[in-house]
Amino acid sequence: MFERIARGIFSSVVKTGSLEIAIAEGAPFAVGDGSGETIRIRFKNRWAVFRSLLNPELRFGEAFMNEGFVIERGDIAKLLGLLLSQPSATAPTPTAWLFDKGRYLLRRFEQFNPRGRARKNAHHHYDLDGRLYSLFLDADKQYSCAYFETPDQTLDDAQLAKKRHLAAKLLYDKPGMTTLDIGSGWGGLGLYLAQMTGAKVTGVTLSDEQYAVSRQRTADKGLEGQVEFRLQDYRDVPEAFDRIVSVGMFEHVGVDHYGQFFRKMASLLKPDGVAVLHSIGRSDRPTNTSSWIAKYIFPGGYIPSLSEVIPAVERAHLIVTDIEILRLHYAETLKAWRERFLARREEAIAMFDERFAKMWEFYLAASEMAFRHRHLMVFHIQMAHRQEAVPLTRGYIEDAEARLRVVEGRVKRPLRLAGE
Repeated sequence: MFERIARGIFSSVVKTGSLEIAIAEGAPFAVGDGSGETIRIRFKNRWAVFRSLLNPELRFGEAFMNEGFVIERGDIAKLLGLLLSQPSATAPTPTAWLFDKGRYLLRRFEQFNPRGRARKNAHHHYDLDGRLYSLFLDADKQYSCAYFETPDQTLDDAQLAKKRHLAAKLLYDKPGMTTLDIGSGWGGLGLYLAQMTGAKVTGVTLSDEQYAVSRQRTADKGLEGQVEFRLQDYRDVPEAFDRIVSVGMFEHVGVDHYGQFFRKMASLLKPDGVAVLHSIGRSDRPTNTSSWIAKYIFPGGYIPSLSEVIPAVERAHLIVTDIEILRLHYAETLKAWRERFLARREEAIAMFDERFAKMWEFYLAASEMAFRHRHLMVFHIQMAHRQEAVPLTRGYIEDAEARLRVVEGRVKRPLRLAGE
């Protein structure tokens, strides 16, 4: 009886592809239309199946982490790719639908990020053993979407292209332009802007680990007089700047704080200034954060739809001067991260344990497949106070990138900022 119900639910979800499911020692049953590569999973017991179907958004990932099921054919990335490419991949049962709707109603509470909570959330993810990120990131430790100019571009080259692309949009026309980097990570973008454009950069982060690494990298390069990193909430920055950039931080702001974020950005940006925001976004309606991601990876995080962001920009009296959508760039970035992580998986187990390694593998695979199949993308929003702050056509971006390539060629080992 239980197996028949489970088969009916899985059949209602998996319409295309080929998935075989076994429960305990039972024989596997097949769902899907039989096309493509066959993937087979075996649940250890009925309880693991029941929990996964009751609340798949949370419990399926937990079942993988806790070995509630094993993948006998294929891997977790292929399995998640199959499941997330289905049109009815979410809420396969009434209880799953209720969990999803309930979390949507509570999303503003989950994303309430005053200073103390924002700092705590940053510690949860970014203050893990720093060696973990060295296992899979590029040499510059860029922990955000790369910009793939060609399909065969390496991760390091694509991350360099991302920094170049952002620098071009920031319109540096003279050295010494003051620049604020909100959510400065391990310092790679700020150091790039300083070295390639002559900008005077201030970076702010809430991560102790990132702050320490950024300051050390600044000292190693002899840029203390030009680059300053602070352990500071962006809401507490007092100065005004010619340029503002924020990459991969807006996802941690929370929908209730969007107005505050853009009002603060407007107050920090000089009258002739230009700002660029790089963030993950949704290409469909607003929803809520995956409960598994919120619990294990990014507490307090949220990926917005543009319809939630643009009104906040307008209310802050900033002018949107350009929007660019990067569609599959993050899927390719995550694929590279996942492959690098798996190649050094044993090192992650030595740092933490097997359960952590499975959690991280699930995180990278689920994120990649969400960008491939579930309406996620990255947006760049360029903003200013004045219409005239940005040229009338977008040709200036390509021209600036060409100039930056020349400067990069003069700088010793531009891709090895993190390892010098």
